[in-house]
Amino acid sequence: MNQRRELPDWKQLYREKAVETMPWFNPNLDPDLDQALTKLNLHQGRVLDLGTGPATQAIALAERGFTVTGTDISDAAISMAQRIAQEKGLAIDFRQDDIFHSQLDGEFDLVFDRGCFHVFHPEQRQDYVRAVSRLLKPQAYLFLKCFSHLETREEGPYRFTPAEIGQIFGSQFNISSIAETVYQGTLEQFPKALFCVLEKY
Repeated sequence: MNQRRELPDWKQLYREKAVETMPWFNPNLDPDLDQALTKLNLHQGRVLDLGTGPATQAIALAERGFTVTGTDISDAAISMAQRIAQEKGLAIDFRQDDIFHSQLDGEFDLVFDRGCFHVFHPEQRQDYVRAVSRLLKPQAYLFLKCFSHLETREEGPYRFTPAEIGQIFGSQFNISSIAETVYQGTLEQFPKALFCVLEKY
């Protein structure tokens, strides 16, 4: 489960590949996020789309009326996101940022991570938990989508069991729910995933 994985150079990837061809590209709001927002009756507030990549989620959230900040370590991804949002007339604050050395200030009502956490090596995970917790208001939510331990293909990010998510995040978050789901994207067979609703203490 935790054998060290070699992952892409994200900055180079977004410079060289069309976002529509990336395995995680989904032009619509993630259905698990959609359901969670509905269930929790969340319709407004300040949202951070962490690792925004092709920015489809940030754009969908802004179109719903949220005040959105989208961050990515890739300057190419951010430039692309800014251009798309401008074309759509959306005021989204896109910034190149590294969660481990984040320059963000203020507190968010919601953080959405659709594939950032699960690329980090085990020794980085508690730093991630502390960094995200610092950016959230008390009782605010982290919606986390990551690869599930049920995913069997060799390539790709780290996999997690629900129990491991509880162990990693339990010091800073109440584990509201963890559901088995899939990563909608461009692959013929969607990877198996966990969708986690985590509430900051």
